[in-house]
Amino acid sequence: MDMSSQGGHANSTGGTLEKSVVGALTSKGFQVVPYRKWIKCPKNYGNELLLTNAPYKTIYNHSGNSEFLLLSNKYNMRIRIECKWQQSAGSVDEKFPYLYLNAVEVMPEAEIIIIVDGGGYKKGAVEWLKSAAAEKKYIKTNNPKKIRIMNLSEFLVWVNTTFR
Repeated sequence: MDMSSQGGHANSTGGTLEKSVVGALTSKGFQVVPYRKWIKCPKNYGNELLLTNAPYKTIYNHSGNSEFLLLSNKYNMRIRIECKWQQSAGSVDEKFPYLYLNAVEVMPEAEIIIIVDGGGYKKGAVEWLKSAAAEKKYIKTNNPKKIRIMNLSEFLVWVNTTFR
């Protein structure tokens, strides 16, 4: 399999994770809207939203996007959601420290969920990410940032218990 086929396959399987997130949240009444469409006229949309391709400036001061930004007036939530899927050997897990530092330092939301699944991560990669988040590694004590690492099943349980 050539690199373009591997990349295409990775994108399609990662898309399955994103579709699962969309399915879980739309079943709870969230409306899916592209961020760039919403930002032009937020009043045209409801108060329970799942915005797609939510931008932020990375630690390198480049443009970055998260898969989702969940906005809920009812639950008083503004949560950035990142989805990382790796079902076979690859480089997604090598980007975990970069993703984590972006979450700590530049993603503007106080709460961030990183969904990691697929089972293809290098030994120790997900454990490092979970431990960094649990220990609030690199987060200053006065920073209220809450970063949670979940697999898809844990995310679905969180959705079902949070949005009743």
